[in-house]
Amino acid sequence: MDSALRLSSDPLPAAVWDDFVESTPGGTYCHLSGWADVMREVFGHETRLLHVQTAADGSGSSSLAGVLPLVWVRSRLFGAHLVSMPFLNYGGPLGTEKARTLLAQCALGEAREGRADVLELREREAAGEGRRLDALSSEYTVTERKITVVLPLPDDPEVLWKDGLKSKVRSQVRRPMKEGLTSRLGSDLVDDFYSVFTRNMRDLGTPVLPLALFRSLPQVFGDRVRFCVVYRDDEPVAAGCGFFCAGEFEITWASSLREHSRVAPNMLLYWALMEHAVEAGAEAFNFGRCTAGTGSHRFKSQWGGEDEPLPWAAWSPSGRLATPNPSQGRFALAVRIWQRLPLPVTRVLGPVLARNIP
Repeated sequence: MDSALRLSSDPLPAAVWDDFVESTPGGTYCHLSGWADVMREVFGHETRLLHVQTAADGSGSSSLAGVLPLVWVRSRLFGAHLVSMPFLNYGGPLGTEKARTLLAQCALGEAREGRADVLELREREAAGEGRRLDALSSEYTVTERKITVVLPLPDDPEVLWKDGLKSKVRSQVRRPMKEGLTSRLGSDLVDDFYSVFTRNMRDLGTPVLPLALFRSLPQVFGDRVRFCVVYRDDEPVAAGCGFFCAGEFEITWASSLREHSRVAPNMLLYWALMEHAVEAGAEAFNFGRCTAGTGSHRFKSQWGGEDEPLPWAAWSPSGRLATPNPSQGRFALAVRIWQRLPLPVTRVLGPVLARNIP
């Protein structure tokens, strides 16, 4: 342990924590302090907000050097997982190299003491050397099974439309417009968003996250969060939810209804959010995590962004390198059954299961 650093889990003012996240390379919306309240109140999970401060100087003052939000997700079915951050894409140790090393070591101690089946720190590679946790601790194994796609944004949406998008993509965006589909943004669209999201998750065979999660986001994160819904007449047919943080907008959850795929409502959804992100001053549009080579990856790549591998770091006493994936292995049959269940059933059972799948 570096004698000049002090590790603590004592509460910090939210503004202090969040200002550090916004101003530190690699900081993301997943690091924001409000997630601790969401994880406790919506999911009932135990949380710890670890931070590292420099030792007090002659005047008695110290400064924040690093932060790490941790969440315990315990389940009889899936086991015990210590994750930063569950249900999200990022959240690994943030700060100076020494601070991140100390935080990574502390997370290992927490995982061992709590008998975690898997500890997973979801890193977001930032500019510069030494970001990966395999450089910080030989006990972690870093995998890049997930990627994200990031598109730099100009200052003007017209420049993005004319010069940033290929003609084929512009044509696909025009299709839903010609069919009379419209888009809306607003925190009052949570229920319409969720009506699309629940149907899409059922069709994918994935338990849906609870409505209470999405209703809490505007209350906790204010104008950092955006909901966007595409309508065909008065019917919601595509919807997304994302976050502004550190000059970037990420679309974290997105869905569209299969029966309307011919008119491509998802294309209008993404364009509406992209246009809004530019107007709001974002410097980059992040399409969210996916698996390389999948249909989702190809959809995101067509907009012209660049792939960014996500170096997630894991430790497990049994050698497991990932939290459970309900669409693979022994869960594959359950996915096929889930896709055939009535929608009202999945809306009731989905949130109960989803809270246990980090």
